[in-house]
Amino acid sequence: MSHAIRAGSLFFVIITVMLLGLNLRPVLAGVGPLLSRIQAATGMGDTQAGLLTTLPVFAMGICALYGGWLQARLGEYRGIGIGIVGIAVACLLRCWLNSTAGLLLTAALAGIGIALIQALMPSFLRRSFSRQSSRLMGLYTTAIMGGAALAAASISPLADILDWDGALAIWGGLATLATLAWLITVSLSPMPDTAPRSGAAPASSQNRAWALMIFFGIGTAAYTLVLAWLPPYYTQLGWSPARSGLLLGGLTLTEVVAGLLVSLLINRFPDRRYLLLPVLLLLLLGMAGLMLAPQTLVLPIMIALGLGIGALFPLSLIIALDQVDDPRQAGALMGFVQGGGYLIASLMPLLAGVIRQYTSGLGQAWLIMAAGVVVLILMALCFAPRHQVPGAA
Repeated sequence: MSHAIRAGSLFFVIITVMLLGLNLRPVLAGVGPLLSRIQAATGMGDTQAGLLTTLPVFAMGICALYGGWLQARLGEYRGIGIGIVGIAVACLLRCWLNSTAGLLLTAALAGIGIALIQALMPSFLRRSFSRQSSRLMGLYTTAIMGGAALAAASISPLADILDWDGALAIWGGLATLATLAWLITVSLSPMPDTAPRSGAAPASSQNRAWALMIFFGIGTAAYTLVLAWLPPYYTQLGWSPARSGLLLGGLTLTEVVAGLLVSLLINRFPDRRYLLLPVLLLLLLGMAGLMLAPQTLVLPIMIALGLGIGALFPLSLIIALDQVDDPRQAGALMGFVQGGGYLIASLMPLLAGVIRQYTSGLGQAWLIMAAGVVVLILMALCFAPRHQVPGAA
């Protein structure tokens, strides 16, 4: 650890980082299991329901694209602080702004908060820690997935006690706790809140960056689609909201396991295709199962989707990093790939909402996503070691 934070405060910083991570997905994961209740109470249509996921993910994309600008203008301490306060306020307001317009407004506000933290937290960890940054980053990303699983599994029981709007608002308490912890963490750090300048050229000027961004975007679209619409899909099939929420929670935990397996195995596969192609086939099988036998194959579907989505996310980023040698270019490339990718991924929940509104089902959404996975398989075949993707400049 660097001199930025005293060694005796490391444990508290770890708790703070994990608290921040826990707050980045409940706003997204808590909606699906309650969607039938929300729609019954507000009259919200399926297209508008899709926006509850689309708006935060879209904000994540914008902030990832302009992460360097945000770092320079706000700084890491202030930017992360604004982000967690935004999440807390957005959640708490859902007790009162419980109309369709209010839910969309708070989704957008929470999305901006999530996006600020996601854009600035990696640089904060790298700058404030030297030897512990990778470990803290691992704990942070694990906490993000843990927050999604916790929200998905607990939101329906909470709604039975607090009603749906209270169940959505209660996560503001966790965000408030994280805000207080962050303020203390900032006070422990004597390092000025400055941002290093990067001399990297814009990644968007390279053809390969666009291909990598599309690959990441389609893969992440599978995550946003499942996060938003898997619980409503099973609720429509006759499952209780609590059971559908537990299904999403179990799938999310499987994603965590998949991510850990990738970190353990990746160095054994310099040719990433030997991992990537099986992962994509699992994802394709999961989508096929949702279309053909969602009730009878529910456990295999959950495992296939969890392993596929959970492994594809880190693999997509690793493949992007494989394409460049210059660390400065790597930073610019990652911002472009993730930013543009999140913008692409944000469209899938909205598209699924439109499909459900006009067809009364989600079969076509799963089919479109399956077709996207086929495209990813074809692209992945070109990711040979030390080769650029097709069309590289």
